[in-house]
Amino acid sequence: MKPLHRLLTNRLIKLIANLLKVACYAFHYAYPDTRFTLPARASPLIRSRRPATIPRVLWQTNFTDRVTLPVYLNYLFNRLMAPDFEYRFMTTAARADFIAQYYPGEIVRHYSRLQIGAAQADFWRVLVLQAHGGVYLDIDAHLTWPLGRLLGSDRQSLFIRTKRDALNNFFIASRPHSPELEAVIRAINANIEANTLEGVFDMTGPGVFNRVLDMGSLDTVLYRYACTQGSFTNEHFQYIDKPQGKWNREQKRVAVVREEAA
Repeated sequence: MKPLHRLLTNRLIKLIANLLKVACYAFHYAYPDTRFTLPARASPLIRSRRPATIPRVLWQTNFTDRVTLPVYLNYLFNRLMAPDFEYRFMTTAARADFIAQYYPGEIVRHYSRLQIGAAQADFWRVLVLQAHGGVYLDIDAHLTWPLGRLLGSDRQSLFIRTKRDALNNFFIASRPHSPELEAVIRAINANIEANTLEGVFDMTGPGVFNRVLDMGSLDTVLYRYACTQGSFTNEHFQYIDKPQGKWNREQKRVAVVREEAA
């Protein structure tokens, strides 16, 4: 059982974040077209001299780097909670360029068949961590405990568990060249090749993690003691400039995987 102060910290952060989110409705009512730019790369706020098995890099992605105030506040909060981590951000185009550079051949061919941004982001996050290591965090997720203290210096990976005791992929911490991520990559690649599954969740998302990884052999933490989603922002603010909306609605109109040309 985690100490009570970890849970209280989580609750306090969520309370403050939700109050800010409410205030942001008034801000964007007054300034509906105002957007804030997420940097492609930002140096650590504090330089750490301690060695760490998991590289001190925080990775995020989104369909655009021009975001609403709640998403930007979420980004700023994560920077404060991970002051000794470099920040790296990629848009849809940058993700494709990265995969073409680091994973030529079959993987980039399969990645290019994904038609929904969330599915692309699912595949990219394990590919970028496998190549470089670090911590991946969804754009609407925020840390609930200082990241350096959460990971320590010797951990090789950390995965999050849901309340239903299942794995999720909105937070992943890993050293590069991980056998666990390699298993996920192979499974996603095979799913795209076969194209027999329906829905992002099972094709590229948490369903893959739960199918191919043994939770009993992983270093895991209940999500609320590491990070959570949707406190600073919500679907309205995250997808305000994306008419297709969230992936769970988009996949009802568009197949996750495009059929290959004969």
